[in-house]
Amino acid sequence: MGLTLSLNAARSSLIANASQMAIVSRNTTSLDDPSYSRKIASLVTGNGQLRVVVSRASDAALYERMIGSTSELAGRQALLKGLTRLADTVGDTAGTDSVAAKVGILTKALGTYAERPDDANLAKAAIAAAKDLAAGLNEASRLVQSTRLEADQEVAASVGTINDLLGQFDAANRAVVAGTAAGGDISDALDQRDKIVAELSQQIGVSAVTRAGNDVALYADNGVTLFDRSARSVVFEPTNAFTAGTVGGVVKIDGVAVTGENSPMPLATGRIVGLMQVRDEAAVTYQEQFDTIAQGLIEAFAETDNGTPGTGPALAGLFTHSGGPALPTTADLPGLASRIGVNAAADPSVGGDPFRLRDGGMNAGAGYAYNADGAASFADRLQALQAALATPRSYPADSGLPVSGTLQAAASASASWLEATRKAASSQVDSEAAFLQSASTALSNATGVNRDDETATMLQLEKSYAASAKLLATVNAMLQTLLDSVR
Repeated sequence: MGLTLSLNAARSSLIANASQMAIVSRNTTSLDDPSYSRKIASLVTGNGQLRVVVSRASDAALYERMIGSTSELAGRQALLKGLTRLADTVGDTAGTDSVAAKVGILTKALGTYAERPDDANLAKAAIAAAKDLAAGLNEASRLVQSTRLEADQEVAASVGTINDLLGQFDAANRAVVAGTAAGGDISDALDQRDKIVAELSQQIGVSAVTRAGNDVALYADNGVTLFDRSARSVVFEPTNAFTAGTVGGVVKIDGVAVTGENSPMPLATGRIVGLMQVRDEAAVTYQEQFDTIAQGLIEAFAETDNGTPGTGPALAGLFTHSGGPALPTTADLPGLASRIGVNAAADPSVGGDPFRLRDGGMNAGAGYAYNADGAASFADRLQALQAALATPRSYPADSGLPVSGTLQAAASASASWLEATRKAASSQVDSEAAFLQSASTALSNATGVNRDDETATMLQLEKSYAASAKLLATVNAMLQTLLDSVR
């Protein structure tokens, strides 16, 4: 009887060792998989049998910290990407491509022309500088709206990703619940479920609540349910084209708006939040700055009625817009930078007279002419335009521009505002990336695989296996001797 017990013990030990060695091999094979948690093979005795129960290393607090930081970083990275895209529209303020530089070039061209008001080439040069400035504002506005469109499209892509991941989570969660009920090894299923949550946290802030039977419910960081025994619908209607006045769609979870200024429960973190900040905040403010500068240019170059009695309204002069010749109103301001242009009456490329810049009269009526006698040396109008460009103007408090300043100062302040905002976002990205690295390292140390530890465990198991094998061989030899003795 003693030999039989010894034989069964040796066999059970060999089987257990083999199972434990298989787990160590699984751990070693998955050493470079960041979503893999170290598997732990524990020996359990019951009913006179020895069996191996597989669990996994976990740390709920570190995991929550990691997915929270992942959401925060994803949102900040999306914002930084959008701001960097907007910065590409500015160019170097020290060069000639920025709006501020173009305002300076126009100012200089006016000064040069004022010194020789009879020079047609200088007149054409000033008109060319004005056209270049208007084209710069047009292009900047176009790129701002293009950035908004890209952000909107990326929101749509993120929503698609979220719905796909929620579908995957449903399957993974069912596998865990079913495996728990059956008492099987669910460690890999748990890893898969956690991996999906980590991927989901890049798109939207998320928290997981574990319930009886290892069932998990998911909630967005604003408390809206994402998954509770079934996936909730996440919807977003993308916008096909953006202009300055376009209001993009909102993301809805289970019918609740979670983005937009009227959202009762706005999201706080995740890639979607960063994209919405680009589309609805940063780009909108930046567009307003360009529109305000365009308005200032049109007003600075406006022609007034100098006739008798001089009751006509001020009308657009060198710079005009699609609603001209009337000066732009508050209702015209959104998108004005995309519609500003040079008055055809002064543009020689379309048959206009460049001397209209000197003489005025781009609008019908003798009262709008400044050089009624057509004197070649008349420079008063050019000097007045220079003074208008150098005169400080007031700007909206919410525009990000200074309370008061010249148009060139405002253009420079606009570029500075964007760069300061971009640098702040970049600093936040660096800070959050370091925090995420720290959280991920801590989680990896707690739940990840260490090659040295696994090697040491394998050596111990090999020794135990060898001892069990030796015991089995000894028992086998004793049984053989016993059998030989009774033959």
